[in-house]
Amino acid sequence: MNFTLQQLKVFMLVVQNQSITKASEELHMTQPAVSIQIKNLQAQFDIALIEIVGRKLYITDFGRELYQIADRILKEVASINYQTQSFKGILSGRLKLSVVSTGKYVMPYYLKDFLKANPSIDLLMDVTNKTKVIKSLEHNEVDFSLVSVLPETLNIEQEILVANKLFLTCAADTEIKITQQSSKAVFDSIPLIYREEGSGTRVTMQRYFEKANIVPHVKLELTSSEAVKQAVMADLGFSIQSILSIKNELKQKDIKIIRVKGLPLIENWRLIWLKQKKMSEVAKAFLIFIQKNKEAIYQKNFSWIEQYDK
Repeated sequence: MNFTLQQLKVFMLVVQNQSITKASEELHMTQPAVSIQIKNLQAQFDIALIEIVGRKLYITDFGRELYQIADRILKEVASINYQTQSFKGILSGRLKLSVVSTGKYVMPYYLKDFLKANPSIDLLMDVTNKTKVIKSLEHNEVDFSLVSVLPETLNIEQEILVANKLFLTCAADTEIKITQQSSKAVFDSIPLIYREEGSGTRVTMQRYFEKANIVPHVKLELTSSEAVKQAVMADLGFSIQSILSIKNELKQKDIKIIRVKGLPLIENWRLIWLKQKKMSEVAKAFLIFIQKNKEAIYQKNFSWIEQYDK
């Protein structure tokens, strides 16, 4: 057999996406180039790896077995490269993070200078909802997770990064008159846009409503912070949103904040990890970097939030 590492890499992405088109986009290759790589790999075996039925691509049982083997091979090759760098005194390896969806407005700023100073480190960052983030941490699949609501069932350590302030928002041209009204009176009269079950933002909102004895009028339920933001701008309703997710929309006057008693709701963005976690050298270095630089990162990238505290 004479298959190449590149063929295995391409094959794995086709399996993961179950699509040659999506794999080609991820690889920044043309579809014909991806198809040729798959064809050349298939030529090494007399058992089919994939099948095309209609216009849909299916992975055969043998293809799934090869996928598992290819995954192990590529990880071992990466390990060789990391060890080579380590012997040269260069910090190298993988940093694996899981981040709740709104955390995408936070985490890049804490990664930027660390990755720039350590170019031999590969970053794997999964941006998803809170339920999946906690699951990946629980199964020890990641080094760190970024959340604003702490999991109740895991024994963890944490490093607080920045405040997560959630304000009531609406489209900039929406007319609403509020003169020091109680939060209950406000929420009795407006249609509210909710995040999906399992979202940290939703958990924070629900805790607030329960404590204030408020039954909100939920008009929409959406599955991402970006979808909520777009719905608010389209004037489909009101929502409680993290200010970090609407920085540009506030600046461009597409969204406005409504001042209500009891708001903003304040949580903290926290980098968390399992208490008994045996950290890699890369993970240790990243944590030390965060602890040393988090105040400077805040001042450079997040101090603008303070203007909305007034």
